[in-house]
Amino acid sequence: MSKDYSSPVSQLLTFGDCRGFGEWPNYLDLGLGPEHADELIEMATDEELNWADPDDLGVWAPVHAWRALGQLRATAAIEPLLHLFHELEDNDWASDELPVVYGMIGREAIPALSRYLEDERYGLYPHIAAAGSLEQIGLTDPSARAACVEVLSRSLERFGENDPSLNGFLVGYLLDLQAVEAAPVMERAFAGGHVDVLVVGDWEDVQVELGLKAARETPRARAFPMLFDAPRQDTRKYDASRRTAGADEPAAKAKSKRKQARAARKKNRKRKKKK
Repeated sequence: MSKDYSSPVSQLLTFGDCRGFGEWPNYLDLGLGPEHADELIEMATDEELNWADPDDLGVWAPVHAWRALGQLRATAAIEPLLHLFHELEDNDWASDELPVVYGMIGREAIPALSRYLEDERYGLYPHIAAAGSLEQIGLTDPSARAACVEVLSRSLERFGENDPSLNGFLVGYLLDLQAVEAAPVMERAFAGGHVDVLVVGDWEDVQVELGLKAARETPRARAFPMLFDAPRQDTRKYDASRRTAGADEPAAKAKSKRKQARAARKKNRKRKKKK
């Protein structure tokens, strides 16, 4: 049984299935304020709620709680929410939304995220979530951009030790921040073959996006033979019905994350054009 929560925090236990919401509600309209931050942190990290029956409305309470903490810019939540990166590693709601929450909390979270990103105890997807949080902070607060770029670049400097997919995401986040100053380390990572080009494209793509080159010089079919040559099943959509004993799950998750990364970067480019 999950702990008892006082009002107005308790309202989040039955507030609703997040799949039924479009934009995030303004949780402050429920009467939530800074004085409720500690209890919201408890709810966001409540194991019983996070692992509740999917049909129980209470399973959505932690999502509502971390959203509210973001809207409150609750710096007290910085360290506790970090644990959700690895504790809820397979929870898409956590990996998608927690970076947004950190973007709302702001620059005070940079040191903790930096330490997490450098901590070898955590795996690929928790590190991607931490890096994405730094990107969100840099995009939300231009005054924090340089600090976020510095941390992301420092992580990319370890490209030889990093998973190539992590390097791909680091490059993508640096591109979203238009980090031309990080081009030298990006080039070295690509030159050593340490970047997953399916995440972010190749060095030519990066140069074009950074404005260092007007257009590609190498035909894409030659640069990415794995996307054009046989066997064609390498690039087809993942079929959930083909899952066997979890063997395909890492590949499926990687494909899903790459798709999310491309969609997010496309959205960011559109945003920039509107400005």
